[in-house]
Amino acid sequence: MSAASQESILEVRNIHTFIGEFHILEGVTVDVPRGSITVLLGRNGAGKTTTLRSIMGLNAPRTGEIVFHGTPIHHLAPHKIAQMGIGYVPEKRIIFRDLTVEQNLIIAERKKGDLDRKADFIFGLFPDLKRLYSLPGGNLSGGQQQMLAIARALVPDNSLLLIDEPSEGLAPVLIEQMMDAIRQLSASTTVLLVEQNFQVASQIAERYVIIEEGVSVHAGKVADLVADRQLITSYLGVA
Repeated sequence: MSAASQESILEVRNIHTFIGEFHILEGVTVDVPRGSITVLLGRNGAGKTTTLRSIMGLNAPRTGEIVFHGTPIHHLAPHKIAQMGIGYVPEKRIIFRDLTVEQNLIIAERKKGDLDRKADFIFGLFPDLKRLYSLPGGNLSGGQQQMLAIARALVPDNSLLLIDEPSEGLAPVLIEQMMDAIRQLSASTTVLLVEQNFQVASQIAERYVIIEEGVSVHAGKVADLVADRQLITSYLGVA
């Protein structure tokens, strides 16, 4: 990659986030290079999802700084952050189950005509959605609902996509399909994802950050992490 492509599109600097009285993030720092796939790793409850929610302003940090395209965003409301070009795919495949695939995609438009402009790209990544266009979202399989959730975030022009647990609950063949789609997606959109499945994460991400009990404790290239069995065992519990 060129030096330009390695400039950070997102910088999270020592954020501390509270949910109610609970101090969830106690110092998380994440750099996301432009054009990369970066993964947040760590055990359940480490603070990975809260990190994504903090970036989106859904759980705004109390201290620290979040900078997107050189602009501080940690003080902004979620809709303002979204308008700047950050798409968010939460865990649990949140879609409108009573609306058709088409309606789910149309409602995700930021500007009129967004779907028309992006349709070929979206259906190239997820051909099933074109075939299921007129079906209610609730009629889709779990894997298809995950595809729809990601597709919704692709309708507007987003330069950064946050994806939480894309492989969760999917059959192996669908995980492969999802991984391939995220790889293709990263050619045009920077991706920051949370992924509990280390095998999946190690095959699609270039960079990683490990979060342990609300603190970012290690970061670097995934290729180096894969070779460090002691680090993997210590922080991820993967033998």
